[in-house]
Amino acid sequence: MPHLNLEYSDNLKTFNVDVLLLRLNHALVGSGQFADEADIKSRAQAFSHYRVGTAPGERAFAHVRLAILSGRSPEVKKQLSASLLEVLREAAPEQDGVDIQLCVEILDMDREPYAKLRLPG
Repeated sequence: MPHLNLEYSDNLKTFNVDVLLLRLNHALVGSGQFADEADIKSRAQAFSHYRVGTAPGERAFAHVRLAILSGRSPEVKKQLSASLLEVLREAAPEQDGVDIQLCVEILDMDREPYAKLRLPG
């Protein structure tokens, strides 16, 4: 816990996904909300088939979905969202002629039925 999913359009030419995932994980560790850095699981998926709006012109997107166990305050969620959005912003500098939308979504996972097992290596 937590689970971070990054979805993005494949026309974001400057994305270095490995570095971006590491930076997103660092932002989560830096928040002080997660006891063990090894609990943070992140993954990314690029989309080659997508549509943003209806107008002509090149558009792009990056969307972070962070699922965390329920019980955190709206203020904590807002801080998490803001820090992740800043990391996204730094990773996706403006591209000439491309309208880019960046967003972060924080989801609560019901704490009681959540189950986890860690197998030591």
